[in-house]
This record gives sequence, C-alpha cells and structure tokens, in this order.
Amino acid sequence: MPLDLERRFPRRNLAFWPSPIHPLPRLSKELGVEVWAKRDDISSGLAFGGNKVRKLEWLAADALNQGCDTLVSIGNIQSNHTRQVAAVAAVLGMKCRLVQEEWTKWEDPVYDKVGNILLSRLMGAETLLEGEGYSTAVKETWERALEQVRREGGKPYAIPAGASDHPLGGLGYAHFADEVAAQEEKEGIFFDTVVTATCTGSTQAGMVVGFGEQSRKRRLIGIDTAANAEMTRAAVTKIAKATAALIGINREIRDDEIEIDARFAGPDYGLPDEATVAAIRMAASLEAMLTDPVYEGKSMAGLIAMARNGEIPKNSKVLYVHLGGAPALNAYHSAFA
Repeated sequence: MPLDLERRFPRRNLAFWPSPIHPLPRLSKELGVEVWAKRDDISSGLAFGGNKVRKLEWLAADALNQGCDTLVSIGNIQSNHTRQVAAVAAVLGMKCRLVQEEWTKWEDPVYDKVGNILLSRLMGAETLLEGEGYSTAVKETWERALEQVRREGGKPYAIPAGASDHPLGGLGYAHFADEVAAQEEKEGIFFDTVVTATCTGSTQAGMVVGFGEQSRKRRLIGIDTAANAEMTRAAVTKIAKATAALIGINREIRDDEIEIDARFAGPDYGLPDEATVAAIRMAASLEAMLTDPVYEGKSMAGLIAMARNGEIPKNSKVLYVHLGGAPALNAYHSAFA
C-alpha cells in the first residue's frame, strides 16, 4: 500500500516529479545486467538539483510554518547539500547561512572557489569556511552559526548535514519508494536490486522504510561513501527507525534490511580512488551520465564491480539511483588529468 505521505505531512513542491527513470543500454551490455537509472540529479530546476531537494521539500514546509527567515546548514566545502539548501532559500525568499567545513583534504587552490560553493554564493548564501572533519555528530560550528542568526534578530531553521538527522529527514525517500513503484507499474518492470550511495543516512533510511512497506521485496544496496561504514550504518538505522515511528509503521526495522557495502568508499570521505575515477569515465563515455568523485562515482564503482563479479546476478534488473553531485566535478579536475 502507498504510504500517502503528502496527505499526512506538509510539503513544499520544489522540483519536477516524478524524476525520470530510463534504461542504460550501453552500460547494461558492458556489465551483463539490465541497468536503469532513476535521475534525481536532473529532476529539479534548482541549481542542478539532486537528492537533497527531495528531502528539503518537507523541511521547507516546516520552516515556513514556523515563520523562520534563515536556513542554516552545514557540509563540506564542496557540499552538494549546502548548495541545494542555498537554492531552496533563494526560491523561498529566505536568507541562508552555510557552514562549509573541510571534510576533504583535497589540495587544489580553486577547491573553495568553484563547483558547489560557487553556486551557493551566486544564490546569495553566506558561506562560513570553518571547522573540519566529516562526522554525523552535531558540530559546534553549526550550533555557533545558528546562535549568530538569533543574536542578529533572525529566526533560524536548523538543517543538519544532508538534511538527514532531522525529524522529517527520512520522509523524502520513503515517498520515493512509492514513486518508484508507480513507475514500475507504468513501465511493466520490477527492479529486484536498487543501488544507492549512502553517507549521512536519510536517503537510504527513507528507502528502507518505503520499500519495506511494499509487498514485493527487493535488495537495497547502500554504497558507503563516508569511509566509515559503522558510522553510516548507525545513522541509517537511527533515521529509519525514527521515520517508521513518525509515519506510524508498527514493526521493527531489522538489521538485515540495511545493507551497506564499505568496499568502494576510497581512501576517505570526498577522496576518489582509481575505481571511482574509472567508474566516472565509464558512465560518462557510455551513457553521457555524469557522476561525481564524492558520492555517485563511488556508488557507480560498486555497481560495476558487483555486476562483473556476479554479486549482482546476470538476470537482475537493477535501478541505479542517481543522487546528483556533478557540479563538484570542476573542483576535482586534477583527478582526471
């Protein structure tokens, strides 16, 4: 049964839904499995979009209902998430303050000047370059930015990293599961395997809840991009359980519903390895589908490896969930030299 979340929770529609699905015939031929893409990367007119817009629609409605005037969030210097928060603030006529921490030791003099952070600045966001180290924990730099807005007389709305560890953070991708099911019915297909990048947790957590309520069961594979699978699993588990409780699902989220593969995260958060770069090149050269070194290049590397070594069986129908991120490519130009 559909979760019917739109009727039960306020939502501000900010994108072009449903995001399209389409086959990837050349990649499928190369890998020997039938691969389709779910294109959350192209479904939004908001500054190149991405998966965070799907989540932020529910948070945006909450922020407006509370009378907030400033969105305050946190991410890496090249954060896709903070760029999308800036976009949402711009279209809602709100102010935006972004803490841009150094989560990635990428040595390039333009790293903090191009890509996502450039777009955030163009949209009017105030970017604060301070703090370091990826973590799903609440960061002091973010709390300080919230307090600064209050001292200045504003009313901030707190959006955690990835819009994840928030009471409404899992709604977007729980709703996504209903969207996929409707598209499957229209196309006459069923995806037995879904591959997604996972990091701050709410994308995979929402899918765990949404797909878990469907009658036909499928394998959901989260490719860890944090280089800390234990932290990622804890985040996904926490958010999945909270989202299920919020929606009113009367069952436990089982450990075996949360599959996280740590093999493709590269040397650290935000750092690509040879497999990541090769996967980006393959998706681009075969399908003109652009993936990034932080998230989608790593989930694509996981899909490629698992299809080639038989971990994804040859008769599988695979949905690759493209969460966005291509604006970061310019900041990583040296990886492709």
